[in-house]
Amino acid sequence: MTKKNISLIILALLLASLSLYLNRDRFRSDSIQIGERWTEPGQRMARRNQKANGPVLRFLLDRQVKLTSLKVIPLSDIQTNKHPHPIWEMITDSNSVPLKEFIYGMPIRGMRPSVKGATADPLQTNTQYRLFVEAGSMKAEHDFTGPTQSR
Repeated sequence: MTKKNISLIILALLLASLSLYLNRDRFRSDSIQIGERWTEPGQRMARRNQKANGPVLRFLLDRQVKLTSLKVIPLSDIQTNKHPHPIWEMITDSNSVPLKEFIYGMPIRGMRPSVKGATADPLQTNTQYRLFVEAGSMKAEHDFTGPTQSR
């Protein structure tokens, strides 16, 4: 090979490396961003005769996703138990509805409790919890605190 061919090959490799470096974010899997907000129960919940005697916890997602599973586990159980038990767990068998927010303990269309007839346990005051969410191959976690006395 001539010096010209070698230098062209090196230049092509450098440009390809630069392109991969600049576009590295495109190769990462998307992650779901989760937030939470405590709100007063709305009229819709009162109409359904839901437990609306205090503030409700809304989880907010950064975009609409079709959840395949979600679970809430006390953080103390995660730290001390090898197999912690969730206090709320929902799964889907086929098709969940795309959503951008959901309320702790409320049914989600297209999802069902992992144990038939199970309902969400009430959140304990000032207790740390972790929410695990899956939407296909995307996974996310979010730590939050149960209700405080002032809420």
